Amino acid sequence: MVHWSGHNSSVILILTKLYDFNLGSVTESSLWRSTDYGTTYEKVNDKVGLKTVLSYLYVCPTNKRKIMVLSDPDRESSVLISSDEGASYQKFRLTFYIVSLLFHPTQEDWVLAYSHDQKLYSSMDFGRKWQLVHEHVTPNRFYWSVIGLDKELDLVHMEAHTVDGRAQYVTCRIQACSESSRNFPFPGYIDTSSLVVQDDYVFIQDIVIGMDMHIISTDENQVFAAVQEWNQNDTYNLYTSDTRGIYFTLALENVKTTRGLEGNMMIDLYEVAGIKGMFIANRKLDSQVKTYITYNKGRDWRLLQAPALDLAGNEIHCVLPFCSLHLHLQMSENPYTSGSISSKSSAPGIIVATGNIGSELSYNNVGMYISSDAGNNWRQIFEEEYSIWFLDKGGALLAVKQATVPIRHLWISFDEGKQWSRHSFSLVPLFVDGVLVEPGAESQIMTFFGHFSHHSEWQLIKIDYKSIFTRRCTEGDYQTWHLHNQGEPCVMGEKQIYMKRRPGNHCMLEKDYSRILSAEPCICRASDFECDYGYERRSDGKCLPAFWFNPASVSRSCSYGRNYLNSTGYRKVVSNNCTKGVKEIYTAKKQQCQVRAPKGLQLLTSEGKMTATLGTNVTFLVHLEELDFGDGTAVSYSNLTWTKDGIKHVYKSAGIFRVTALAENSLGFDSTSLYLHITCAVEHVHLLAPFVAIKNKEVNLTAVVWPSNPRTVTYFWWLSNSTELYLSVKFISYTFTVEGMNIVTVQVSSGNNILQDTKAIAVQEFFKSLLLSFSPNLDEYNPNIPEWRQDVGRIIKKALLQVKQLLVAVFPGVPTAAELFILPNKNQSEGRKKSEEDLEHISAVLISALNQNLVEFELKPGIRVIVYITQLTLAPLVDSSPRHSSSAMLMLLSVVFLGLAVFLIYKFKRTTTSNKPSPPLPGTPRISLNTLPNTTTQSFPPEVPRVVAHLHFTFSHNATLYNKQIFPPKHSNGHY
Repeated sequence: MVHWSGHNSSVILILTKLYDFNLGSVTESSLWRSTDYGTTYEKVNDKVGLKTVLSYLYVCPTNKRKIMVLSDPDRESSVLISSDEGASYQKFRLTFYIVSLLFHPTQEDWVLAYSHDQKLYSSMDFGRKWQLVHEHVTPNRFYWSVIGLDKELDLVHMEAHTVDGRAQYVTCRIQACSESSRNFPFPGYIDTSSLVVQDDYVFIQDIVIGMDMHIISTDENQVFAAVQEWNQNDTYNLYTSDTRGIYFTLALENVKTTRGLEGNMMIDLYEVAGIKGMFIANRKLDSQVKTYITYNKGRDWRLLQAPALDLAGNEIHCVLPFCSLHLHLQMSENPYTSGSISSKSSAPGIIVATGNIGSELSYNNVGMYISSDAGNNWRQIFEEEYSIWFLDKGGALLAVKQATVPIRHLWISFDEGKQWSRHSFSLVPLFVDGVLVEPGAESQIMTFFGHFSHHSEWQLIKIDYKSIFTRRCTEGDYQTWHLHNQGEPCVMGEKQIYMKRRPGNHCMLEKDYSRILSAEPCICRASDFECDYGYERRSDGKCLPAFWFNPASVSRSCSYGRNYLNSTGYRKVVSNNCTKGVKEIYTAKKQQCQVRAPKGLQLLTSEGKMTATLGTNVTFLVHLEELDFGDGTAVSYSNLTWTKDGIKHVYKSAGIFRVTALAENSLGFDSTSLYLHITCAVEHVHLLAPFVAIKNKEVNLTAVVWPSNPRTVTYFWWLSNSTELYLSVKFISYTFTVEGMNIVTVQVSSGNNILQDTKAIAVQEFFKSLLLSFSPNLDEYNPNIPEWRQDVGRIIKKALLQVKQLLVAVFPGVPTAAELFILPNKNQSEGRKKSEEDLEHISAVLISALNQNLVEFELKPGIRVIVYITQLTLAPLVDSSPRHSSSAMLMLLSVVFLGLAVFLIYKFKRTTTSNKPSPPLPGTPRISLNTLPNTTTQSFPPEVPRVVAHLHFTFSHNATLYNKQIFPPKHSNGHY
């Protein structure tokens, strides 16, 4: 990187970096400084840190003495600051990696920094301290305030992304950019990477499918925009705006595009420097690309007339429109090289470009061409490509051959390219990497830098071309030049006369040299007017309404008592200075607005969403395209606070709300509504489902959520091991048709939050169940949490590994209760009658054991718990046949509770487990369960003993079912 302070400064800074291709990174850097226009250089690494590797060098545009150098982020993140043109530096560590910097246009110490993680920072002391402005900012889409338009100098315009990745236009002040202080000038979302702040305009692109827009120019209170339609691939249409930048008309279709070295899109449109309204463009027509020129900002375009003679003086036979001159219009992305076309405002009328002669633009047989009269006539100056620089404010031209081989000669012309003198700038041929010309061009010094070979070090060659000028220019060294368009002296509504140095005079221009001598307005003619918005030029030259445009619609947008401009179909070309003539005929006429009823009322939120989170501030924006504000129009609102930024309201409850806006006047009214979803995040969900269900019998499934906001929650159900999705409210009725374990899953969605719960349901044709209770001492150690019940269940499951006929459900709450399900044995082949008999037998055995207090377990040493049967009479056998009473079915469904632990009992051991055994009844075994220690790591509150080994299974009295609060878990009060 090479930097020349310029403006009569003799300081040049050069940053060189050594890139290791094996490591894929920069390993060394050197910073060089010259104080004598590049005659000698001093290495100043010791002033920035000998081990510091530098990556980039920035210069404050409003104070060239202030310099900011960034370290390589792969090594360290720091910034080095100089206030004396690089003579000394201060180093400051950073907590982020800077990707790019943007200096304030007027405040020399204000800087914006964009980080590697898409955060925007600001500094008001030239990089010494930094403050975060905003996160998730789009690269290269942040801008300082527009001077003269924004009230605050520290305002920042930026494009930022929401959590879900959508882009918004945001403004805020750098020292106060909290969420509550941010403004959203455009309601809703915008197309990513579309924000542009340029001159007096702010551009954003709404999300429109199939279109892409680039802002080309905003000079002279007019916007040039390139828009790619849905049916275009490598071309764009060029549009020009009115002075407000609102209404655009088509200027040229199918303008060619090219891709830059970094992949950025480049439009083949070139604005000629020094000539108002003059553009050159490459247009694709019938698969051929041709070069066109305009002198009136795109109203009229024509092909370029090819030179009459070639470089050797031979006549060129090239007849329009079949043959013309075509130019390459690529601008250089490298600040140290020239583009394929050049012009300079200090040398009006001189254009130098690479091009070819023929039926279309080509990259073969190219040469260098020059025009001295603003594109009317062209001459060939070289047969190969050259880089061209303007010396002495355009008084002389310097050319260097674009070659892949080293060179040592340059060419200089004093007569606008008619004659060239060759000069040697190096004894040894040099690969020229770039040329640095002093900003301001006051010292007549330029620097060539490059390499003698691909493996050699950098070489810098200083050239002082002051000696080629013999003297200062005097009055006799100048001549007048009249700008014209193929002989027509009126260009952009005026006759312009320029003063130029006489070709061939080797004199140096004066510092106060003025280029424009005079500009005289012309009488307005039809050619000074273009078609207005909504109008198209027909073959006869007249502007008539387009098929999609209704001229009467314009008058509906104005307010009663005011005036609007009734278009004639024409508008004067922006910056055209013609006067009188047909101006009165073509100029829009003022007419008074009529009273109309409101129409077109629009209501939306500032973020463009139809949902918001409970407790947040919602801003409503009201737009009325056709509303008379002069006759009592009002927007009616209730419970809201009106502000200039919209109508703000905070909802205190969740739900779906209908928001209505009303606009009315004496002639009528208009209203519009939107339905806003105010959501509250769901924190818990529990699925209430029976542990056992009867095949082909309908059961109820319920999802319980907390907090409960049924109007804003969506439920998704997956039933019976199926992937088929059911949408429902919080409960659903379902009939299981397949025996076995059936998985039921429910998901609840509220806003951006989704939670899920899953239960397994045993589906059988018939079963029996018993209600069980425990000795009261168990309640003292019941924390009433699902983990406690699940922990007990896991211990029992590890001990019982064979019998699958019993299913035990422990209910939440205290007193502790449970239900024992006795299921038919699937391995029996004797039929249903035999299975029913087995269930009756097992039931009788269990009842007998429970009634005799033979079932117990040890909760912890010294704490034994007895299991009882709650009722001594059994419910009838429950099955799918209609003969059973409904009370049995209700008893089954009444035990559907959230979070019940499920225990599978696999085997029975007919052993004696009591310390004081009682004599067993005939046919009644004593049940003892020897369990393995639980190896899980489930945690419990300190006061709750963990269930461990020596678990003796017993069930106790009182099967009272508790339906308490389910969410959230609260150990202290015994419910959740």
